[in-house]
Amino acid sequence: MTQKRSPANKLKTIIRARPKALVAFSGGVDSTLLLKVCRDVLGPANVTAVTGVSQTYTPEEKRTARRIARELGVRHILIETDEIACAAFAANPADRCYHCKRELFGRIADLARTLGIDAFYDASNVDDLADYRPGRRATEEFGVVSPLLQAGFTKKDVRALSKRLGLSSWDKPANPCLASRIPYGTPITVETLAKVRAGEKFLHGLGFPVVRLRHHGDLARIEVTAADFARILRPEMARRIARRLRSLGYLWTALDVEGYRMGSLNRAVEGRGGTEKKRR
Repeated sequence: MTQKRSPANKLKTIIRARPKALVAFSGGVDSTLLLKVCRDVLGPANVTAVTGVSQTYTPEEKRTARRIARELGVRHILIETDEIACAAFAANPADRCYHCKRELFGRIADLARTLGIDAFYDASNVDDLADYRPGRRATEEFGVVSPLLQAGFTKKDVRALSKRLGLSSWDKPANPCLASRIPYGTPITVETLAKVRAGEKFLHGLGFPVVRLRHHGDLARIEVTAADFARILRPEMARRIARRLRSLGYLWTALDVEGYRMGSLNRAVEGRGGTEKKRR
């Protein structure tokens, strides 16, 4: 009887098939695990991490990515991008992520060719297929390989293996780009991104590790986990948050009673036949 291989062993087999790897690296839990396994399988000299840096990527995330790459001993290249200069991105259509990924992956693909590396990896996992991810189209266009996805990794698998490998990122909350806080159809500007970033930084500082500040013009809609409802609704805490957000330009502050959930703004495109899941 053939024993079923674990996702971890499948992942190593996929990575071992190519002698060198270039990893699109954000510093999040998924890309950190992928970078770690690439480094362990191929050796640090044969792995390059590439991070796209722009107005949608916070300075804190940049520092985290640089620290992790340094700890793993792999080459780390930062690519400066300017998505807001792209009208198709700044207009914030439903396929906004496609335009962002198209620019970033195009730049990384060029870099891979320059470096003579034929393995260009991203850190998509199985759970990503359950959400609206127009950026997957860019992945396919540029021939980007998703080893975690191919190996059958769910987010739970990613965290479990990360913990076993001693990665400090194993329980790090997801933190997609800041543009994901702005409803489709609302133009993305440097000023709006700065407001969202400052607001979320303040909320993190108050001890809310999982939080989203969704920008709705003059209204800031806050998502936290249900476990944090009682604390964020304490009168003193609520007043403190409202004052800070008002100083950033939000006239009203609201708590979303459904709590934090991945891709909540994607509800606007559900039922329109436009999700990546339906296209597949």
